[in-house]
Amino acid sequence: MRSPPPPQSQSNSNYGSPYNGQVGGGGGTFAPAFGGFINDPTAQMGYQVGKTALNAGQEYMEQNINRYVSISALKHYFNVSTPYVLRKLLLVLFPWRHKPWSREQRPSHSTPADASNYFFLPPRDDINSPDMYIPVMAFVTYILLSTLLAGLRGAFHPEVMGLTATTAFVVVLLEILGLKFGTYVLSISNDSQLLDLVAYSGYKFVGVIVTLVISEILNRGHGTGGWAGWTVFGYTFMANAFFLLRSLKYVLLPDSSNSTPAGGMHTVARSQRNRRTQFLFIYSYVVQFIFMWILSRQDGSPAQIKAAAGAAKGVVAG
Repeated sequence: MRSPPPPQSQSNSNYGSPYNGQVGGGGGTFAPAFGGFINDPTAQMGYQVGKTALNAGQEYMEQNINRYVSISALKHYFNVSTPYVLRKLLLVLFPWRHKPWSREQRPSHSTPADASNYFFLPPRDDINSPDMYIPVMAFVTYILLSTLLAGLRGAFHPEVMGLTATTAFVVVLLEILGLKFGTYVLSISNDSQLLDLVAYSGYKFVGVIVTLVISEILNRGHGTGGWAGWTVFGYTFMANAFFLLRSLKYVLLPDSSNSTPAGGMHTVARSQRNRRTQFLFIYSYVVQFIFMWILSRQDGSPAQIKAAAGAAKGVVAG
């Protein structure tokens, strides 16, 4: 006795199938409505029109931005690595024994025989090269940190972040305008030197962040006042000023003994050199002291913070 054979399945039976016989049987037959949409000439035309509009908009933005700053030049300042960022932060905070301060250069691969075609190494390959990654991240961190500290003091309100961001933005804008005016007075026509100055101007936020954190810990939530706050501020200010003085010396005061075939390093006249020396000192010490003091000023009194915010809100409303 053998058991009866199992019933044979009917492969062509579509009973209970929601796809009406279109499951299996080769690729491309599943959900023909979707495939038909992709192959629809109208859909393809809409896709091409959207792609063309997107490319045109991107090209228009790049052309307008390139009027003021070169996109390819900006990419150089964001070519960083994690080891570089860590070493650069230590250099900004502890610049006292660092040597040398000169930037490294390399001949162009396209024309290695031409001694005039040299270029500076990107930040990831040269610790002395300025970058814009750290200044931008420090700028954002400063705004968020100031808002967080206000909340920890019990003085948070919606205007805190707006006031902090506005203050930081105005400081950066005034500094860039001052640098632009300084490059005009000092006859600095090279765009790369202007971008170097803009990059160096953002390192102050590193010292300001350290001042805010350490002062908040030492003063137990009472802001950056008192001897502890001023001591930390004095150190971070002097470290930032020394860092700028050493770094910008090779940008504003190139010397024939340190010159290389690159076009940016050339000697300047004695009168022009004296003016650049004065500008370097005023910018590194006087200007940085004022801006860092404005950025690091944190009052621990919630009542005074709210009163200042109310006054600012009234000015804006008026």
